[in-house]
Amino acid sequence: MNTTPATHQQAQPNAGNAVLPVVFNILDKWSCTQAQQMAVLGLTSRSTLNKYRSHPESAKVSKDLLERMSYILNIHKCLRIMFTAEESVYNWVQKPNTHPFFAGRSAMDVMMQGKVIDLYQVASRLNAWRGGKS
Repeated sequence: MNTTPATHQQAQPNAGNAVLPVVFNILDKWSCTQAQQMAVLGLTSRSTLNKYRSHPESAKVSKDLLERMSYILNIHKCLRIMFTAEESVYNWVQKPNTHPFFAGRSAMDVMMQGKVIDLYQVASRLNAWRGGKS
């Protein structure tokens, strides 16, 4: 019988809170504006964004926010695998892209539409391009 230790189950509800600073660091390195951060994270108020930044341990991390953070981490991981130059890793998201899916838009333009599916689509394309499963 395979059981999960109680300590592991208790740690999971706060896992998103521990990841928030990492996600904000990535968004900062992507040179995201506050409006871009809000759209990508699915937040509707600047005060909530600022509260989550300054006190991530008290943030209410919903399943939606957790999923969005997962895609951001996945996108970042793919870029780290695909590019060796730091500037390429962090600038790619804001650069216009000629791939037919992007049609001249940047990945951030796509993700700014504010839906989880937009992050998923960017992440799945990067996964496919890096040789992973899409």
